Parts: sequence; C-alpha cells; structure tokens
Amino acid sequence: MSQDINNVTPVGKTRRVIKNLRWYVLILFLLGVTVNYITRNSLGILAPELKESLGITTEQYSWIVGAFQIAYTIFQPLCGWLIDVIGLKLGFMICAGLWALMCILHAGAGSWLHLAILRFFMGASEAAATPANAKTLGEWFPKSERPVAAGWAGVGFSVGAMLAPPIIYFAHASFGWQGAFMFTGLLALLWVLLWWIFYHNPEKHPNLGKEELAFIKQDNEPPAVKLPFLTALKTVSKNKRFYGIAIPAFMAEPAWAVLSFWVPLYLAKEHGMDLKQIAMFAWLPFLAADLGSVASGYLTRLYTRLFGCSRVNSVVASSVTGAFLMISLAIVAVTRDPYITIVLISIGGFGHQIISCMLSALVVESFDKGQMATVNGMRGSAAWIASFLFSLLIGVTADKIGFNPLFIAMGFFDLVGAIFLVAFIAERRTRRS
Repeated sequence: MSQDINNVTPVGKTRRVIKNLRWYVLILFLLGVTVNYITRNSLGILAPELKESLGITTEQYSWIVGAFQIAYTIFQPLCGWLIDVIGLKLGFMICAGLWALMCILHAGAGSWLHLAILRFFMGASEAAATPANAKTLGEWFPKSERPVAAGWAGVGFSVGAMLAPPIIYFAHASFGWQGAFMFTGLLALLWVLLWWIFYHNPEKHPNLGKEELAFIKQDNEPPAVKLPFLTALKTVSKNKRFYGIAIPAFMAEPAWAVLSFWVPLYLAKEHGMDLKQIAMFAWLPFLAADLGSVASGYLTRLYTRLFGCSRVNSVVASSVTGAFLMISLAIVAVTRDPYITIVLISIGGFGHQIISCMLSALVVESFDKGQMATVNGMRGSAAWIASFLFSLLIGVTADKIGFNPLFIAMGFFDLVGAIFLVAFIAERRTRRS
C-alpha cells in the first residue's frame, strides 16, 4: 500500500521542471557537507579552552582527536556500503541525524574520556560524507561533467571548515563552549530536514525534466549491482586501480587533519594567538581550500586543451600539481612570521583540496555505480588511518620537538603519493607501429 502511495504522489502533484536541477542537488549536498565540517571542526576551535576548562593534556587531546579518526576510518566502508544498498537519501539522512545528536551531546562532556567517546560515535556517523560525495556525483552527473562537479562538491568540505572559526567564536561568546556545541548540532538537524524534504534520486525527482535525465544517463552505465558487504570489499581490494587512489589518499590526509584539528593549537602555542585571533585567521586556509576545490575540475580541462591529456590523465596531472603545492607546508618550519605562516598553510590547503577532489573524481571514473560509495569509503579509511596515526604522533612529540619536523614531513608526503598515482592510474599512450 505504501509503495502505491509513493508511486502516485509525484504524479498527483503538478510541479514545474527546474532547469539544471543536478547543480541544485549538488548545492543541497554541499550544504550538508558544510554543516558536517562545522560540527567536526568545533572541537579544534574550542580546543584551547577545553584543555584549560577540563584539564586536558596535549596527549589526551590527541586521543580525543584519534577517537574520531579511528571511527571515521572503520566506518567509511560500512557507511559507503549502506548508502549503496539502501540508497543515498535514507542512508545519508540517518548518518547526518546521528552526527547532529552526538554534537549536541558534547555540551554535557565532563572529561577528556567523555569527549573521546562522543567523538568516536560522531566520527562513525560523519564517515558517510565521503562515500555520499561519490554517490551524488555518480547518480547526478554524466562522466564528462564529473571532474568539475567533484571540484564544486569539494567546496563543501572546506567551506564548513572555513565558516567554523567565526561561527564557533560567536556561538562561544554568546552561549559558552557548551552552547557552541549545541548550536552547531542544531544546524545539522536543520539540514537533515531539508535533505529529507528536497532530495530524491534522478528517476523519481518530480522537478527533473526528461531532457536533463537523458543527459545524466547519456553514458548508459549498467544498473548498480548491490553486493554483500564483505564481497564488495573483496572485489574492490583485488583492483590495482584502487591502490593508485588509496595510497595517495593515505599520504594526503595528515595535512588535512592538521588543518582541521591542530592548527588552532599550533597558532596558540607557537605564535601566542588567543581565540579571537584564531577566529580571525584560522579560516583562511579553508578559503584557499575552497578555491582549490573549484579550480581542480577546471584545471583538468586546461591540461586536456593544452597537452591533449585524456580525461583520466588530466585528473592525474591536476592531482600531481596539488602535490607540488604542498611543499609550502615544509617552508612553514623556517619562518617565524605568523602571517607568512598563515599564507603558507593556505597554499597547502589549496593544494590538498585539488588532490582530494581529483581522487574523488578518479573513484567515479574508475568504478561502476554499485561500488562508488563503497570504494570512496575504503579510500577514506586509508586516508584516515594516516590521519589517526599522525595525530597520535603529534600528541606524543609536539611538546618535545615542536611542530616544525611534522610540517616538513607533510610538505613531501603527497609527492610520494603522486608516484603511486602515476604508476597505477595514469593511462599510457599506445605506441604506433
């Protein structure tokens, strides 16, 4: 009976066709990822006060961050598989509702262990963002548009991080650190409502015209095959191209973890900035990351036009470009000027998002629709294993040796990842006889 109602409802209501609806759907998804990163980065912004208020040491803080990261690592493939099986709308909505609730519960934390437990469950639910990204691109865009769409989708990941410092600062000024967590959690619940009301898949969307649906489906990709979880993991792990994506992701993620969770503490410790100053400057690397996200897709077109690269090779070339930009982080170790430091970290944010968006584009390019969310979840797990380990390393060593050796390492990690990207993914030209 309920199935009949669902089938009849779109027909019974006369709704106008919205041109270029796929881009509005991408904006809706982008808003969700933006809120995801606002809730996620609230901890990093409030870290200096939380350490003082709750008596948290740097090593204990690294375990709080690590709890989020290990959960994010474990649950990305599971969230990706869930989204592949039950659908993007319901799967992403369930996860978003859980991370909103976990963020609100942060307000009642009384110790570092309590925060670590909450961050674990928050990381488990927020892990849906990366696989949902690939699923959205695969369902709503033809292959020719996916690199550009991936660039714009990546904006949400850094817009949220960019908006977090001022939003958290003003929420903290108005309601205290507990109220700041509650405020951001309520923002997430509001987006869950918007997603439930406005998102439908292309075949059922009441505002999608037949011409645009045909445009989206122009590649005639086979219907998605839904596999059991362990079977899906086994199938992907046998594909060499997966490692050409996963290893660069592993090498890239420590830098993003530092931007998200450690830069505020670094600015406070090494440059003596207070919360207000951090709020004034800590968003700039994420603004640069936004620009990197947008630029990444158009950079692929530039490589195609100037050098005749294939679609895959243009994506690889864009990612390698981002890897060279990451060297800016190594230069942070040799400057003491806080403003030059912010500029250098911002260049790193720009380069990182080029890499991240292009790796998402390669997932969509290299795997069928029934595997996209699972593969992107596995890629994310590889990335967050590195993120988790690097955060623990910072927690153990930062007070002893400082941050400079860590910045030098981050400056060259991505060049190592680029070697594997070229070796396993780049297309070789056939020799003419």
